[in-house]
Amino acid sequence: MSGPVPVPGTMKQASAAQDTSPASPPASPPAQPPVLWIFGYGSLVWRPDFACSDSHVGFVRGYSRRSCQGDTFHRGSDKMPGRVVTLLEDHEGCTWGVAYQVRDEQVSEALKYLHVREAELGGYDTKEVTFCPQDTPDQPLKALAYVATPQNPGYLGPALEGAIATQILACQGFSGHNLEYLLRLADFMQLCGPQARDEHLAAIVDAVGTMLPCFCPTKQALGLV
Repeated sequence: MSGPVPVPGTMKQASAAQDTSPASPPASPPAQPPVLWIFGYGSLVWRPDFACSDSHVGFVRGYSRRSCQGDTFHRGSDKMPGRVVTLLEDHEGCTWGVAYQVRDEQVSEALKYLHVREAELGGYDTKEVTFCPQDTPDQPLKALAYVATPQNPGYLGPALEGAIATQILACQGFSGHNLEYLLRLADFMQLCGPQARDEHLAAIVDAVGTMLPCFCPTKQALGLV
């Protein structure tokens, strides 16, 4: 059974009209969950105190760790500020620490907590660094680090290791004794292995070991160590 005969040209016109119809908008790619890496090189290596999804031990090149920042809350007081570490730019430097991965709601919670702990109470600013995991150093990732610069009012600047050790032995704050901070950081570095040698930190620990018996009785000294 034959159907109606099309009028010449109508099929072409219909096809053309179909071709010029507005195209459907491309589907939007699925939203990626927010992910942030946070690099810790001081007390964050043993006490991050925020939820994370993953963590890696590793290092950041181009920086050296130095005990140049004064601490009037965590490890010292207004009258006797303690000594804590910061990162100083150093072309040949390498600083070992821990990078923590935070995702989704962890991001805002971690940043809110660290803003109080590191910025408001510690005097630190944020800086982006390139972190190399210990197991996969050829796969670096960008991380956020909290760095104390000379522009903040708590900055003490460099000093001889013996002078730093004397100050550390005399100070304590709401988070504990300044000596505990030093020894926990030294313990972390030992766990990383000989490749993570920090000459500045080791010299302060050696100076403390020499001075410690003069600062407190033997039993108390052993308890701190």
